[in-house]
Amino acid sequence: MSTDDWFLSTIERGNTFTRLDHRHEGRALTSGNTARVHVHGADYFARLRELITAQGPGDLLLFTDWRGDPDERVGEDELTIVELIADAARRGVIVKALFWRSHLDSIHYSEEENRSLADTVRAAGGEVILDQRVLPLGSQHQKFLVLRHPGHPERDAGFCGGIDLCHTRRDDARHLGDPQTVSMGAIWGGTPAWHDLMVEVGGPAVGDLEATFRERWEDPTPPSLDPLSRIQARIHRDDQHAEPLPLQEPDPDPSGTVDVQVLRTYPHKRPRFPFAPSGERSIARAYVKAVPRAERIIYLEDQYIWSPEVLSCFADALRQHPGTHLVIVLSTFTTADTTIANASAMSSRNAALDLLHEAGGERVHVFGIENHDGTPVYVHSKVCLVDDVWMTVGSDNVNLRSWTYDTEIACALVDQREDPREPTRLRSDDDLARVLPRDVRLELAREHLDRADGDDADLVDPDAMVRAFEESAARLDAWHDGGKQGPRPAGRLRRYVQTPIPARELPLGRLVYKIADDPDARPRRLRGTDWF
Repeated sequence: MSTDDWFLSTIERGNTFTRLDHRHEGRALTSGNTARVHVHGADYFARLRELITAQGPGDLLLFTDWRGDPDERVGEDELTIVELIADAARRGVIVKALFWRSHLDSIHYSEEENRSLADTVRAAGGEVILDQRVLPLGSQHQKFLVLRHPGHPERDAGFCGGIDLCHTRRDDARHLGDPQTVSMGAIWGGTPAWHDLMVEVGGPAVGDLEATFRERWEDPTPPSLDPLSRIQARIHRDDQHAEPLPLQEPDPDPSGTVDVQVLRTYPHKRPRFPFAPSGERSIARAYVKAVPRAERIIYLEDQYIWSPEVLSCFADALRQHPGTHLVIVLSTFTTADTTIANASAMSSRNAALDLLHEAGGERVHVFGIENHDGTPVYVHSKVCLVDDVWMTVGSDNVNLRSWTYDTEIACALVDQREDPREPTRLRSDDDLARVLPRDVRLELAREHLDRADGDDADLVDPDAMVRAFEESAARLDAWHDGGKQGPRPAGRLRRYVQTPIPARELPLGRLVYKIADDPDARPRRLRGTDWF
């Protein structure tokens, strides 16, 4: 098996200005990494607490995020995320962070929270830049974190995925919600349940994540560009000039079996990103290369599922390989269950799912999930697995906004360890099933089916897992339809039913969708196509 069959080459990435593809003698990836997926914010926050608390003077803590709530607790005690980070800075840890400056709180964004976290970390000796170098109505959506330990590279770690350092995210497998919550609408309940994950990597890939942070940190473009942002930055005395970082340490030595390729989305904008002057769409290109190779199963968890242009690579896989199943676990609603949200985002979701069903028929399986109280769980995870060989975890959603417009980051992973569990071969070529993606698929399947750890021997075969999902969802749907009589069946899966949109609402919905929900930042010659 050649990883090159799954990963992008430097040419395929389409951005010769990034340092990523020049750090490893022309290789667009790193080998010999460790990788561990943290499912749920509670597990991720506990791991961050463990690692950050252990850092000392001269160590580096580098991170980016979309939103940070300074009072978000990282465990069951009173320690908050801002205290965890500020304490590290006071100990002499070099703390540098890039947070999205955010749109105004008056339109339900996180301007005040992000600035409060930045001010507290700055007062403790760290440095946080509030970054608004984005397209109109765009965001800095990358969520990744790097810990470096000069002289002790074996302790280095990097994280990448969908979990923000903010309210609602510290949920666990019970999906009772984070006690510190935000209002998301009546459909999600008082403490919205949240399903999400991050991948932790060790080894040379940590250096690529750090290089990605440094590219953004060293961008000489002022972080506040529009006049309003500049005025607010002066009033609040925001940092407008990033202080230099220490020289980057050599990458940690190989220590594992996982190949990792760091992927990004950067829009083409002015002023240009110096490390991506024409933008970068390597996340989209990685999907377009890997997904159509699927022969048995594509497993996808995603927040939105919009954009027929984006979903076309999944449709290609279904058409080309009649034995391929596509399993999608998504949020039952994209945000709130409102008229405008349904008319805009849900109409595009309907079109995307129609495309998939036309291509794959009964081999397309779409589910929402709920907790044991019957409340829908908000699916915020962004993970895709193909044939238990290739997988990606990132901040990106499967839509045009994430693939072209906002800034995003993902790690594509291929484990070199062959999995001994039957069936070991899901493909017609020499790419046998691998340990990491299969473990992740089974862990997620056990949760959605209410299975105990290890109770998954009958789920290893993709066809059997698909049957188990369909049967579990059918039982739970029937229980609901029957008035919830008798004990609740095991499982959290519900069959997803598309929301019909009245024709009179579609024109406004399409306008809102194209401008605000899912803008397309590709060059004009590519818009309306499935090329990225």
